[in-house]
Amino acid sequence: MTSQPGTDRATVEVVEYTDPLCPWSWGAEPVLRGLRATFAGRVRWRRVFCILFDHDDDPAPDAAAEIRWYSRYVEDIARHTQAPRAFDLSRVAASSWPASLVAKAAEAQGAEVAERVLRRLRESVFVLGEPADTPALARSVVRGVPGLDLERLAADASSAAVLDQVRADHAEARSPVREVLSVRDDGSSPHPGVPKETPDGGRRYALPTLLVRSAPGVRVVPGWRSYDTYASAIGSQAGVPATAPVRLAPAEALARYGSLTEPERRLLTHGAWPPADAVRVDTAGGPLWLHPEEARAHPAVGRGAPAAP
Repeated sequence: MTSQPGTDRATVEVVEYTDPLCPWSWGAEPVLRGLRATFAGRVRWRRVFCILFDHDDDPAPDAAAEIRWYSRYVEDIARHTQAPRAFDLSRVAASSWPASLVAKAAEAQGAEVAERVLRRLRESVFVLGEPADTPALARSVVRGVPGLDLERLAADASSAAVLDQVRADHAEARSPVREVLSVRDDGSSPHPGVPKETPDGGRRYALPTLLVRSAPGVRVVPGWRSYDTYASAIGSQAGVPATAPVRLAPAEALARYGSLTEPERRLLTHGAWPPADAVRVDTAGGPLWLHPEEARAHPAVGRGAPAAP
């Protein structure tokens, strides 16, 4: 899918439309992590936080029924993605704003810290079952992320500048490019990325969606897709081969990423698994593996979650 050029070929931009609390985005983490590693240094990657759970969403008339329904919804998605899911979900997230503000604020502390912060925010829902939907919870769940200045993060997340950035993300996510509006369910994916209706009658990107801009134009890959589908789109726009994901030795991968799900370790590592010092956290959808440094401050381990042998 192409439209008018937005950049020259030397400055290819990949825009990832996402939300820290989105189950499909969580399920796409193995592939998206692989893409970011494969195309590192060859594209500029930018995240747009869509705000999946917005302020103007109507409250559920029966909170308990909503939790049961949403838990089944997450379980159904996990059957496709094989991603971990919490044993018990305490509630459906009230708002994506706090987590998105914290994730956006973390970007000022470097890419590695920002990745680790966003990952913890995702894990708040799908590992802990306690969505980071208040400022206090969003700050608490990222405490102890290696390299993170938590005091600076709290100040930045509550600043007018970061609020403006997330407001801009919110607006951008609700102004999809023309190519997205023509997406239909062709049966190629359980989540084909058909744009979602908004309460005001508009449309927003389905999550996740990747938009790739370069001199030839724009390519859009909406919804939950294979690594090869995403990589082909990025490679064609960047003028480089769509290579297989970078695969690391298990210990190296765990040190790089901090935490790995089973789908991630299968896609992103090679060799005998798990590393001897990996810490295992069990979930209803399989284990999450933590690097020892990550495990020391991870709230799942603090709750007394099972550890690896």
